[in-house]
Amino acid sequence: MTKMISIFDLEISNKRVLIRQDLNVPLKEGSIASEARIKACLPTIEYAIERKAKVILMSHLGRPKEGAPIESQKQFSLSPVAKRLAELTSLKVRLESNYLNGCDFLNDDILLLENVRVNSGETANDESLARKLAALCDIFVMDAFATSHRAHASTQGVAKYSPVACAGPLLLKELRALDKVFLSPKRPLLAIIGGSKVSTKLNVLTSLSRKVDLIIVGGGIANTFLAAAGKNVGKSLHEPRMIDIAKEIMEHGRIVLPVDVVVSSEVNEAAESKIKRVDAVSEEDHILDIGPLSISRNRELVSDAKTIVWNGPLGVFEISQFSTGTRELGKSIKQSNAFSIAGGGDTISAIEISDALDGISYISTGGGAFLETLEGKTLPGVSALLGK
Repeated sequence: MTKMISIFDLEISNKRVLIRQDLNVPLKEGSIASEARIKACLPTIEYAIERKAKVILMSHLGRPKEGAPIESQKQFSLSPVAKRLAELTSLKVRLESNYLNGCDFLNDDILLLENVRVNSGETANDESLARKLAALCDIFVMDAFATSHRAHASTQGVAKYSPVACAGPLLLKELRALDKVFLSPKRPLLAIIGGSKVSTKLNVLTSLSRKVDLIIVGGGIANTFLAAAGKNVGKSLHEPRMIDIAKEIMEHGRIVLPVDVVVSSEVNEAAESKIKRVDAVSEEDHILDIGPLSISRNRELVSDAKTIVWNGPLGVFEISQFSTGTRELGKSIKQSNAFSIAGGGDTISAIEISDALDGISYISTGGGAFLETLEGKTLPGVSALLGK
């Protein structure tokens, strides 16, 4: 990991510390459906509070209309987060809406700035907005890996104009885990890439094909590669326009395709399914999961691997009868001795149905940021810290 200042390197006592966090929690009828992201942020908050810092928290929630007052779009307010933070920390947390021209602490322990995405110029990384955010603090802490791929005013711009900008603990953990995969991996290095479309993960597949030893593909992505290999995929989800590109990626010789699959003429809970070798798929078939031979082969590859990166399910795992390949993959990774990192898209759900949450070495908090890191891209929210 490129050297950057971290919060641990700084004296933060009595300093105004502005922490960009990912408090973008799922809400259901105004209530928090999962508080995992809030709890993940607590150690950073507690570290700053224990050192007598003046803590200011900043986050987005959903996709509100920029420039419109939060009062007209209350479904995007961080009010439920402020309330839950106060309960979890036993501290006074004030949700502050009018902060762009400065704000005072009064008797509060923590200031939580209202949804930064209601500010005009946030997503355009407006310099004026970034300067106003930077003026709120003595030290800016970037601790939201999940938003670090966005060049926004609250992620990149504020770091540029703040007196001091540094990395927080969550960001550091994420970067160190990724470094173990790409800077100094133990080999064999195995990637598992599933999901529906090659087009959404083309750059990931291209980049990984040059870095890893093998790539197991699954889902609609595997179907496109099977078609590129000359196999009949019937009515299966795949991308005909991506077949030539899939052939180019396969020239590296590192793509591992299914050898047998679970097929059905329908895609629903009541569908009757069959196991077929990939050469036996008919025109009426939908490929919905991998078969037992492929599961066994994957288990062996996982067992042999020393480093594993996993993104995406291997089939239509939302339907229980087509989830076996994904579930068995999760179990295999859990049982392996490899260093494993997983994240992005539906991967967390895939891990949960595999009962493998405690078997993955590191589960990434980022979706798009995780994928862009796999692509080899430099994340704006990270690069902004390097020059400070």
